[in-house]
Amino acid sequence: MRLGLIGFGNIGTALLGLIAEGAPLDHLTVLVRPGAADAARSRLDGELKGAARSHALVSDAAGLLADRPDLVVECAGHSAAEAHAPAVLRAGIDVVLVSTGALADPALEGALEAAAAEGGARLILPAGAVGAIDLLSALGAGGGLEVRYRGIKPPAAWAGTPAAEILDLASLAEPAIFFTGTAREAAAAYPKNANVAATLALAGAGFEATRVELMADPSAPGNVHEYSVVSPIANYTIRIENKPSSGNAKTSATTIYSVLREIRNRLGPVAI
Repeated sequence: MRLGLIGFGNIGTALLGLIAEGAPLDHLTVLVRPGAADAARSRLDGELKGAARSHALVSDAAGLLADRPDLVVECAGHSAAEAHAPAVLRAGIDVVLVSTGALADPALEGALEAAAAEGGARLILPAGAVGAIDLLSALGAGGGLEVRYRGIKPPAAWAGTPAAEILDLASLAEPAIFFTGTAREAAAAYPKNANVAATLALAGAGFEATRVELMADPSAPGNVHEYSVVSPIANYTIRIENKPSSGNAKTSATTIYSVLREIRNRLGPVAI
């Protein structure tokens, strides 16, 4: 596989570390900000050398497309998804969009769907840090969904977000809910923490009908995602206790493995 990667932060580097443990990619193209190229090159030539037989660094979508990737993974945030993903989709290349919360912006959602249709490509939304998305999506066909989600993370994981203006995160001694609203509102206000809310909304009842609570809990065992579904076909409740990734408390380690699964499904004879 010739893989394109938009972003070289915690998710991207951890993903390449996992790939390096198996069979290397034929070629890797990484789109990074111009000022980050030297640091990225050092890591690709160093501890991540086993991820691909060859690699290149580019600074825009045109450079990425010139390297002819078979698949592109976006893991750089909402602004990067808006800046680069449409051109990749219009070129007929599938994009795995890790920043699913970006689709809370109706204009961007429409632009990405139009670009995919124009290029005959697919915008792939990985499950990320949450599970049973296949069941939720299946139940959606029956209508009448009621979906409620609660995201629980240690106080440190909410640092640098609006939660820090509502709560004294450093001295928090008990669980505290600081946000209640729709999935669209959560994704807009907490773009680095509420991708799960967006994924649930896109798979199920939609952004306005999916209710969200966000909580800081000093006793949380990790990044916890709970949601319940009521439908005419089936009801279920799920709780997932994710360990945070080693490089970023805001990101669950399972998100990285979810993207790895999408890549493996492209490479193997059986897709699960």
